[in-house]
Amino acid sequence: MPSSHIPVSPLPDRRLTPFDRLLSAVDQAARTVLTPATANRPYPAENLPETVESDRDRKHVAALMRVNHTGEIAAQALYQGQAFVAQSEAIRQSLMDAGREETDHLAWCSQRIEELGGRSSLLGPVWYGSSFAIGVVAALASDRASLGFVAETERQVVDHLQTHLEQLPAGDRRTKAIIEQMAQDEARHGQEAMAAGGMILPAIARRLMRLTAKVMTRTAYWI
Repeated sequence: MPSSHIPVSPLPDRRLTPFDRLLSAVDQAARTVLTPATANRPYPAENLPETVESDRDRKHVAALMRVNHTGEIAAQALYQGQAFVAQSEAIRQSLMDAGREETDHLAWCSQRIEELGGRSSLLGPVWYGSSFAIGVVAALASDRASLGFVAETERQVVDHLQTHLEQLPAGDRRTKAIIEQMAQDEARHGQEAMAAGGMILPAIARRLMRLTAKVMTRTAYWI
């Protein structure tokens, strides 16, 4: 992503009402789940040769990218849920900006899935709705806890992406380029969230987050 907006940004000219926030959340949900994403940056796999040839490898890589696509839907929803109840208007706006920047990842995953003849998860609305709720709960504690949740989420995402790199067929430079760029972006998001005042979450919260992510990724691989 060009630059994350997690650091506190200037206050907007007009504070949104709760109804404004609700309309914004509904609009973003519809855009994320129902409409194709458009990236603002070049496709990382552009001009790299296609080397995934066998049906087995194509299905496997497409399933991995379906999991990543699902993760990006969840990321959009988490940011929106956190922004919906953020106590600071500046942090709320920053979370919404960061969520919009995840659109690049969503578009890249979708394009790679299409190249491989795969499909996105059939449970997109479920992933979005549940992740939005988790984001709301995380942000209700405090803005510091909300930023800490962003940082921990991104840390776990980077670990997850690393496991996908290890599962790719030898020579699959196209998928590797996409995942590596995503991992770089997510790592930076986490670092900037902590720099903006995020707190380290309790161990039990981190374990629950990892368990929830495991259920989502294992399900999305197949459905």
